[in-house]
This record gives sequence, structure tokens and C-alpha cells, in this order.
Amino acid sequence: MTIIVFTLGSLGLIWISRKSLFKPRVHGFFRFWAWEAILGLVVLSAPAWFREPFSIRQMISWLFLLAGLFLVVESVRLLRRLGKQDRSRQDVNLVGLEKTSTLVRSGLYKYIRHPMYSSLLFLAWGAFLKKPAWPGGLLALAASVLLVLTAKTEEAEDVLYFGPSYQDYRRQTKMFLPFIY
Repeated sequence: MTIIVFTLGSLGLIWISRKSLFKPRVHGFFRFWAWEAILGLVVLSAPAWFREPFSIRQMISWLFLLAGLFLVVESVRLLRRLGKQDRSRQDVNLVGLEKTSTLVRSGLYKYIRHPMYSSLLFLAWGAFLKKPAWPGGLLALAASVLLVLTAKTEEAEDVLYFGPSYQDYRRQTKMFLPFIY
């Protein structure tokens, strides 16, 4: 069953990432591999998600997962409301929400540049904490490195599109965690 879930999840991720899957210079390439690592973590830790629900480890895990859920929901809301999607934007490597024509600098985006990638970091480490072991630790570390590469690659793309305003924004905010990193 685990192999089937992972395979079906991977097929979905391949479909979403199909335009950038073979382009290692775009952010979607690294994001795909981060998603794969996180999918592996979730599948690997699935049997332990509800074991010992009130242990410290489980409570911290759920806090990470809830923080990730909040970050993704709020960042999608802000992008839809303020990002002014431009479906005519020609960058074929971007998917739906990413095709914004306005740089969002308020709400979560006032403090961190990549709240969606932050949410994935919280998801990865929250899933790892469900069943901490070295295979999961390697996957969580791989996902973290890949998400940093994703963000850095996307920032280079954003500088090209938004110009100096993005460079200014980058100097004023942190990448993933407010006031920290």
C-alpha cells in the first residue's frame, strides 16, 4: 500500500511539475524534488501519525504541521487578493498562483519572502517528528536543502521580473522565518 500511495502521489507531482521537470535552472525543478522528499517522509511516517498522541514529540509535530497549514492558507489568500494574477504572463515554468504581476509585501510577506516554502519546511520536519529515524532525517534534510535551492532560484527569477523592487524587498525581509532566516 505504501508503494502505491507514493507512486500515485509522485504521478500527481510529476503532472504539476511537468513543464519544469527537466529544467534544472528553474525553481520548479528543485521544488519537485523537495515535494518528493516530503511525500516520502509523509508515507514513511504515516503509521506513526496517531500513536502516542499526547507525547511531547507528537505535540511538537502537530504544532509544526498546524504552522505549515496556517502559512500555506494565508499565503495563498494573500497572493489571490493582492498578487494580481496575470495569466498572460509568458513564463511557462510558473503555475497558476505564481503568475502574479504585483509583488506582495504585506501580511506574511512583510516578514518572510517564501511563506509557502516555509510551510513545506514545517510539513517536512513535522512529518519527521512523527517517526524520527535516520531515513526520515535524511529526507527532511534533503527537503530543507532543496527548498533553500528552490527559494534562491525563484528569487533570481523574481529579480528578473520585478527588478530593483524585489532586490529592495529581499533586503528588508527574511527568507523563511521572521527575524531569523
